[in-house]
Amino acid sequence: MTTPLPSWPPRRTDRRTAAPYAVVPREPADPARTGRRWVRRRARGMTAEAAAAALDVDRFDARQASRFEDLALDERGPAELGEWERIVRLLADAAPGTVYDPDTDDVVRAELAADAAAAAAREAELREAMRIAARADELQALRELHALDQAEPRTGDEAVREELTRRAGGYVQADVDTWLARALATHRGHYQDPAAREAAAGLLTPPVLAHAALLGELLRLVPGVDVDELVFAARLAATEPEAAGDLAAVLTRARPER
Repeated sequence: MTTPLPSWPPRRTDRRTAAPYAVVPREPADPARTGRRWVRRRARGMTAEAAAAALDVDRFDARQASRFEDLALDERGPAELGEWERIVRLLADAAPGTVYDPDTDDVVRAELAADAAAAAAREAELREAMRIAARADELQALRELHALDQAEPRTGDEAVREELTRRAGGYVQADVDTWLARALATHRGHYQDPAAREAAAGLLTPPVLAHAALLGELLRLVPGVDVDELVFAARLAATEPEAAGDLAAVLTRARPER
């Protein structure tokens, strides 16, 4: 019995796993920083004289390395030499008999504080990326159930829109844009906050903003109209966002004075 060959390309059984989650890249290796840290470990407990002797050795090694092109381009060597020179100057300015202690070195302490802040920022960025990915999964599930309109917009959904677009290979997701425009026009979810609506102007694309503006004015002019009757606003905003925005501005100026 002949075994059937698998179809190609393979079918996607779950659209939510078709694209990997957005991730935050790890901090790249820094040879210069590695070299400075190595020098500090070596220099711990050294007197000014011992550090000066170590500096002489490092200068000799640097001259030897300069003869080889691959070593001359290495970032770690110059960084180690510069750190030895700094430590020697530090001990020369200190009281006689002082030994080097990286724990009390102001430069080292400043670097550690900066590293801690950078690590915290990377951790926060990673948490945000995970939140966006999870929210994108949630909205994608609702889309597959044709129930996206049931979702209440939340803070950060503008970034989720970008994630869904990325997962689609860069193609604009019209249903997501329509959902956001309607929410913005009707002040749903976090768009009840005027600050959130103001921030959306810098987070959403011109077609979405034009759609929201035009939709808001049409809903004002025709009270009680079903938003589904205004689908032409989405088409106009998608093809001519500038014209849609201009029309919304004209309708705004046409409001009767109170």
